Amino acid sequence: MRTMGGEQVEEAVADAVALLRTAADRDWRGTRAGRLDWDCRHTAEHVADDLVSYAGQLAGRATEAYVPFAVTLEEAAGNEDVLQVIETTGALLAATVRTTPPEVRAFHPYPFRSADREGFAAMGITEVLLHTHDIAEGLGLVHEPPAELCTDLLTRIFPHVRPGTDPWRTLLWATGRGDLPGRAPVTEWRWCNNPVVPAERLTLQGVTPAAATDLAAGGDGGFAWAQGGPFQGTRDAAGMLLKAYEAGVHRPEWGVFVLVRREDGHAVGGMGFHGAPDEDGRVEVGYDLVEAARGRGYATEGLRALSAWALARDEVTSVCATTGRENTASQAVLERAGFTRAAGESAAGGEGAGQFAYELRG
Repeated sequence: MRTMGGEQVEEAVADAVALLRTAADRDWRGTRAGRLDWDCRHTAEHVADDLVSYAGQLAGRATEAYVPFAVTLEEAAGNEDVLQVIETTGALLAATVRTTPPEVRAFHPYPFRSADREGFAAMGITEVLLHTHDIAEGLGLVHEPPAELCTDLLTRIFPHVRPGTDPWRTLLWATGRGDLPGRAPVTEWRWCNNPVVPAERLTLQGVTPAAATDLAAGGDGGFAWAQGGPFQGTRDAAGMLLKAYEAGVHRPEWGVFVLVRREDGHAVGGMGFHGAPDEDGRVEVGYDLVEAARGRGYATEGLRALSAWALARDEVTSVCATTGRENTASQAVLERAGFTRAAGESAAGGEGAGQFAYELRG
């Protein structure tokens, strides 16, 4: 699958600077940046500050808050100087993304309080694209970034936004900068990095629509899988995630997670929800493991962590699961994770025939 990394940061910055340099002789301080309340000069400084801030979060491995520093330009700095600072801070973010291990996550408040290197790269690129658009709109320039790059951003940090036929216009609409036929104007917005649930020997890493697209098509989703992975159940779950994303109803916290082993970074299975909680607060969970990783307690550990994640949310009253009557291994996993078998059994011949139902309540 396509990665989101230093190369994409460099390309986005280079394209933005090349466009803005054509108007470096204009009055940026006296020109409003599109729909923003800022002028073009302040908006350009903001881009540089965001880029170096994201680099600082990753490089400093900040986990609780932003690293307390910011870019301050000299008062005499001209527009060309500002562009040079954007180039420099973009290079710093690109280099940091390249040298940060994939398992590292650093603090970002929205919405799950962390992001990995792809998330910070995507946020940096989004800041560059959107604020270049704002400045260009104020200065009367035309800004049209590559559609593929816009799709990459939407499928990584805007998983809650239903995709459209024009990725750039969809991104502008999703961030309150344009209109789309049949969709209400956006007045407030946030991007959404993938959630990660920690466990003792594992991390459960939320699957983005970008990763789900690759998994459903037979790829690895950007994960280094243990021998034999991913299992077909994970691919099927990725396909379900994509359907929800394409319908605009995907909620990342109720999606699919990949179980990644801490000791070597290998993915050993998939686990996730069949959808958001119902009106009674019940949410259903499913899972699978690659054969090489079975018998080591990974499924039990992951299920405990994901169930605790779900039950900690106000909208959830219970976590449910079903398993075949003959699948004693899965039944043992559920029971070790604290689930109890529900009274009775699915009616013979019904949709759940031959299955046992399990439940864990908060």
